[in-house]
Amino acid sequence: MSLTIENLQASVDGTPILKGLNLDIPAGEVHAIMGPNGSGKSTLSKVIAGHDDYEVTGGKVLLDGVDIADLEVDERSRAGIFLAFQYPAEVPGVSNANFLRAALQARMPDGEEIDAVGFYKSMYAKMDELEMDRKFTKRAVNEGFSGGEKKRNEILQMMMLDPRYALLDETDSGLDIDALKVVAKGVNSMRSPQRGFLVITHYQRLLDYIKPDVVHVMSDGQIVKSGGAELALELEANGYDFLKQTV
Repeated sequence: MSLTIENLQASVDGTPILKGLNLDIPAGEVHAIMGPNGSGKSTLSKVIAGHDDYEVTGGKVLLDGVDIADLEVDERSRAGIFLAFQYPAEVPGVSNANFLRAALQARMPDGEEIDAVGFYKSMYAKMDELEMDRKFTKRAVNEGFSGGEKKRNEILQMMMLDPRYALLDETDSGLDIDALKVVAKGVNSMRSPQRGFLVITHYQRLLDYIKPDVVHVMSDGQIVKSGGAELALELEANGYDFLKQTV
C-alpha cells in the first residue's frame, strides 16, 4: 500500500508549478519535504487533496494503486486522504463538535448513525492528549483561535478522521516550542504500519520531534534529492546553495 505520485504536472492560471514530480510514500512511513519558497511544496499537497484552484495537466495520483485524479475533494477525503492546512480556515456558526460529527457521519454506511456517547468519549480523549480545553467543542471551527490553537485543531481533526495518508502542510508554522511538542505528540500517536505521512516544512526543528523515514528536497516543481533524516540536518547546516552544488 502506498500513496504514489507519477510524473505529476500541475499549473495555476496557466503557470506551471509541478513539473513532472515523482514520489512514493509507502504506508507506515513518514516522508518530509523541504525546499525553498516557491518550489511547489504546498501546491503538491493541495493537488493531492484535490483543490480546484490547480489544474492537473499530466501524471497520476495513485492511492493504493487506484488513480484518484478524477475524484472530488470530499471523495478523496473519504478514500483516506487528509490535509492539514498551513492556514486553517475559519467556519463561523459551526461548532467543532458538530463539524467533526458531520465529517464522521459522512463516512458511515447509509442508514447507520454515529454513537453519540462513543463519539464524545473519543473526542475528549484526543483533546486531552492535545492539551485542548473542552470548551473548544462548543466554539466555531477556528473562529478567534490563535495560530497554535488552529494547528492543534487540525491535528484533532486528523486524529478523529483516522486517514490512511495524512498531508501536513507546514503544520509547525507559527508554533512556539511547547505547542510544537504537543502537535508532534499527536502526530506520532497516529503513526502505524497502515498509515503514511507527508510532512512539509521549512525547518529541521519539526523533524526533531516527528522523525522522518525519508527526507526529500523540492526545487522548481520537482523532487531533486532524497535521503535519510540526516539530509535535513545537512540542509540546516549548509542551506540550499550547498544543495545546488551537489544535485
